[in-house]
Amino acid sequence: MEFLDYIIQNKEQIISLFLEHIELTFIAVLLSILIGVPIGILISYVKKLDKPVLGLSSVIQAVPSMALLGFLIPFVGIGTIPAIIVVILYSLLPIIKNTYTGINGISETMIESAKGIGLTKSQILFKIQIPQTLPVIMAGIRISAVSAVGLMTMSAFIGGGGLGYLIFSGIRTVNNYQILAGAIPACILALIVDYFFGLIEKLVTPISLQMKDRSKEEIIQKRKRQKVMLVIILILVGLVFFSQVKFSDGNTKNITVSGKDFTEQNILCEMVSDYIEANTDIKVNRQCNLGGAQVVFSAIQRGDIDLYVDYLGTDYTDILKYSPISDVDKVYDTVKKEFNSKYDLAVLKQMSFNNTYALAVRPDTASKYNLKTISDIVPYSKELKISPTLEFVNREDGLAGLNKVYGLNFADVIAIDGSPRYTALINDNSQVIDAFTTDGLLRKFGLIVLEDDKNFFPPYYAVPIIRNEVLDKYPELEELMNKIGVYLTNESVQELNYEVDELGKNPEVVANEFLKKNKLI
Repeated sequence: MEFLDYIIQNKEQIISLFLEHIELTFIAVLLSILIGVPIGILISYVKKLDKPVLGLSSVIQAVPSMALLGFLIPFVGIGTIPAIIVVILYSLLPIIKNTYTGINGISETMIESAKGIGLTKSQILFKIQIPQTLPVIMAGIRISAVSAVGLMTMSAFIGGGGLGYLIFSGIRTVNNYQILAGAIPACILALIVDYFFGLIEKLVTPISLQMKDRSKEEIIQKRKRQKVMLVIILILVGLVFFSQVKFSDGNTKNITVSGKDFTEQNILCEMVSDYIEANTDIKVNRQCNLGGAQVVFSAIQRGDIDLYVDYLGTDYTDILKYSPISDVDKVYDTVKKEFNSKYDLAVLKQMSFNNTYALAVRPDTASKYNLKTISDIVPYSKELKISPTLEFVNREDGLAGLNKVYGLNFADVIAIDGSPRYTALINDNSQVIDAFTTDGLLRKFGLIVLEDDKNFFPPYYAVPIIRNEVLDKYPELEELMNKIGVYLTNESVQELNYEVDELGKNPEVVANEFLKKNKLI
């Protein structure tokens, strides 16, 4: 019942993402066919190419999809393009292999007979080989198309949209309803795609091969019905494409606002976007939930995005590679100066909340070992497991530096990204996690935040970062960001995160309500 309530409340978003997923999948599969079939034909004729091409396709298939996606981002940017490229690369092997196998499977006798009656190579290909091979080719396309539906969910990881947005968001906020709202439509779409290509596969299979227990007339009648269904599905796909076309409203003032891939960043991305649109005539393109620190920073360097809210500690240590310090003014001045000189980026006035790192434990763990500060863990660290995020493990201001300063030596380090680390903690798969001081999940699970008694973690005040070119064009943005930053305190931001993580509200709704409550829009 609660799941149905969630679906009803968020039906517009789910439908929009579902249609977007159809569009992305269709484009990727169509391009895969246009690339894969000709390659399969080519290697069936040029025998020296078959092993290298099939080998390369197999190697690509073996590369983890997220690794391939990360590799492509520096070259082709963010959004739908890298996601479509990855899906195409993964879809090629079945198509190429089935095309190659099908053409090579045609008997030499048939080919010799065709040559004997005077058919040219191209006539043999288009009149004999391709028609005979079509059922086999379609089987490969069918496999690729169904796989593409699942693979396309990763497009949300880099701002490409689709149903993956709901799945990733649900995982990060421990919201099973949101996960199901993304996963179930994806499964339904996979079944529809399988049925669609199954129809084509049957239609291209010669009638003679289907005449087992049925007459020719029965098969012809069934084919007529199948053709009608095929036309209906194609019309529906066409309507989807038309509905996704975005017509220009003539406004040439536009910027792209982005954010990282966790709850707070989603809220900030939506809030900043709404605030700008409500107080200026600038149209905002949202690229929320984009990825980790390096992904978003690379995107703004490339000009794929124009503005996002980052954290001073991340900029100082992770981007500029300085050792962590607790001097807020020095950190801010260094980041502001070097971002401008090195990257042509403007760092605006810091906001009022400091979302620094912290270590968190369950209340029973804190009670058992009498834990109040990070130093209190030291004598017991060999007995405890920690589940930090992948980013925390690999940062100088993260686990490595923490171990060095405090002398920690955990029994095991089980790196888990996003909110699943909270689940691991609650289930006692680990006893310690890293957290941000404004995390709504801290409140949701009633966790104890340990005091950083040696002041290891640097300040993580939020700061808007914008490309100088964009700020010069729209100078009013600086005043807007300065004004909204006053309202975003540690308490207010944690409450916003809590509303999403525990109460199940959408980030865009929470952000808009906050702006209205504070009369900012």
